[in-house]
Amino acid sequence: MVLDTILAINWPSVGLKAAQLILSLSILVILHEFGHYITAKWFKCRVEKFYLFFDPWFSIFKKKVGETEYGIGWLPLGGYVKISGMIDESMDKEQMKQPPQPWEFRSKPAWQRLIIMLGGVTVNILLAFVIYAGILMVWGQDKIPNQSLKNGIWVTDSLMYEIGLRDGDKIVSVNNDSIKNYEDAPKKILFSGGGNIDVVRNGKDTLIVIPRSLIGQLIEKKKKKGRLFLPRVPAIIGEFDQKDSSIAKKSGLKYWDKIVKVDSVDVNYFDQVTAYMDSKKNQKVELTVLRNGQNILIPIVPDSDGKFGPPFLTNAQYDSLGVLKVIHTDYNFFSAFPAGFHLAITSLKEYIEQFKLIFSPSTGAYKGVGGFKTMGSIFSGNGWDWESFWNITALFSVILAFMNLLPIPALDGGHVLFTLIEMITGRKPSEKFLEYAQIVGIVILLALMIYANGNDWLGWGRGK
Repeated sequence: MVLDTILAINWPSVGLKAAQLILSLSILVILHEFGHYITAKWFKCRVEKFYLFFDPWFSIFKKKVGETEYGIGWLPLGGYVKISGMIDESMDKEQMKQPPQPWEFRSKPAWQRLIIMLGGVTVNILLAFVIYAGILMVWGQDKIPNQSLKNGIWVTDSLMYEIGLRDGDKIVSVNNDSIKNYEDAPKKILFSGGGNIDVVRNGKDTLIVIPRSLIGQLIEKKKKKGRLFLPRVPAIIGEFDQKDSSIAKKSGLKYWDKIVKVDSVDVNYFDQVTAYMDSKKNQKVELTVLRNGQNILIPIVPDSDGKFGPPFLTNAQYDSLGVLKVIHTDYNFFSAFPAGFHLAITSLKEYIEQFKLIFSPSTGAYKGVGGFKTMGSIFSGNGWDWESFWNITALFSVILAFMNLLPIPALDGGHVLFTLIEMITGRKPSEKFLEYAQIVGIVILLALMIYANGNDWLGWGRGK
């Protein structure tokens, strides 16, 4: 069984995702630590080490330039800068026993230490803002107005069907918050924490109740990642890739073929075709397609999952057919930066809302806390998509900034909290207290890391 599982893994896809994850995290870690490094140097602190990844016992590469050793560790769990006179993950107690020196972190005024501690988070926020601006300048932005979905939605997730959504529904609002763009609807439903969806079905207003435990139920299903729903589109075959080896292509379907019947059943939309195919797994089905004004019969046998792999048209092509409307916005240098800033702030707000759900047991969101496997799965495994890569990296940068600000000892937020208390009370915590706090913080972080990666690989917390 284990061998079968190993052989079933798409290793090239896994390798591509891993490479993207490592590159993304390396960029974020280096720049985060640079934020601490540059502010420490600004206030004339001595920086002893600047490392990508951790280096217990040995490092892969190291080179000393001036007073700082730059290197790459072998343990890919982050990175660090070691600032003289600071109680950090290095736990260098011997140095702290010596009298404070002018170049040490502990000798600097509290306001300077606060800026140094906030340097990494600040760089991460700025980086997200710059990346989003760059994406807008290079690729622009596409939005699909929700009201433009002529045929409503295609419900592709069984749980969405179970809560009451149906093919053809037109989503109006979620918890009385109107949906302006189609792309916003899934996020608002997923992170609503319960409530209701207002839809128009066959011309009538209909109310769908969102279970508070929706996220937990989705996680429990352990299904392959996919969309909750898609725009409902006509059953027209898109353009096949040259390397396409799908059943649809092998069976003789062509670009722009319109499926009008499956066996003797009339169909208009892809959801009708896929629903019928799902009932005919590994069985012969006869498709009637309209090609160049003529009806052509094409026999086809869907696989054991009822799939046959037809490509879809692009959104631009659906726009030309009047199925939906795509509004594309181009950005120049000057317009991209305020728009990029808005995207960074929006991403931060959305992540905070998601984070709140994790600490509400009734939502079941805590079951979805994942580690490196979850992070890697977000990237494309079918080719290096730079637009997707940079979007994910910008989001990770926002997440890294927020997580580092949590008031947990060993994180920047813990140091910031102690420094703020010192500035307010005028009393500096003892070095012994800071040492113990650092140990507690490291234990908490290790426990969280074990839980997150355990969820990835073993399904801990999912009742499995």
